[in-house]
Amino acid sequence: MLGTLRLIVTSNAAVLEVRGKIEKLFYADLPKGKYANLHNKDFEFHLNMDRISKIRFETGEAKHGNFTTYSIRFLDNMEKPALSLFLQWVKPGEYESGQVEAWNALKTSYGEVWQLELSKNL
Repeated sequence: MLGTLRLIVTSNAAVLEVRGKIEKLFYADLPKGKYANLHNKDFEFHLNMDRISKIRFETGEAKHGNFTTYSIRFLDNMEKPALSLFLQWVKPGEYESGQVEAWNALKTSYGEVWQLELSKNL
């Protein structure tokens, strides 16, 4: 649906960026929280959704080039990105067929900012 994405996770010590498609997304309720899990041939990713307060759809200007970028940011309770998903272009400014339309459809469904309720267990 969203095609190839660049997933960016930051901490106070590192930044991890990987490219991939969301192929096997599933959820698991664990004692530590409700996790969204993503597996593909190159990596696994686990996001504790109980620690996400907002999901924000953003457009921006590319750092290198003159084109629009499209991202989905998963924000923690401090409004800091826990995860950023960027539509990955084939060539600067050229997205895979249907990517931007799929991003716009999600933004229309959920709104520019989707407010989530943080887990009471935090």
